[in-house]
Amino acid sequence: MAAIDHETVRSNFVVGLRDVHAVENQALALIDRQLDRLKNYDDVAEQLRRHRSETETQIERVEAILDSLSESHSALKDVGMKLTGNLAALGHTIADDEILKNTFANFAFENFEAASYRSLIAMADAGGFGSALDPLKQSLDEELAMAAWIETRIPALTLKYLDLASRGETAGR
Repeated sequence: MAAIDHETVRSNFVVGLRDVHAVENQALALIDRQLDRLKNYDDVAEQLRRHRSETETQIERVEAILDSLSESHSALKDVGMKLTGNLAALGHTIADDEILKNTFANFAFENFEAASYRSLIAMADAGGFGSALDPLKQSLDEELAMAAWIETRIPALTLKYLDLASRGETAGR
């Protein structure tokens, strides 16, 4: 492979950092809307609150990396992604199986975030941004842990939803 121009790596790395900053803000919006409506699923609520705290820390990590590059996040991207997150979460509120739809979306979203961090790690490595590697890897590990948590709970969550629905309880939330 030919040598990659450092400025190309740097500019794409900055764009990627801005994108993941916006995606993490979208995650906060998704989590907040779900927590507003979540009942009958205390374990999910507890995990979402824990991951919300991690997400805030991930945003701080990205901001620190951007600062180290004398760059800043994109307020426009952040606002746009928050709006998208709110709309996505609201879209599931009309579904009887809202908890399942949110769970599937959360699983996909966590894997999207993990892929974003994997790409950023490759760019940081290629560009010689060594100080960014540990914070990015830490965020990647948190996203993978959340995705794994969701994945292992899909069957039990589905059965709980069915049980609540069969008793006529509010099973969607």
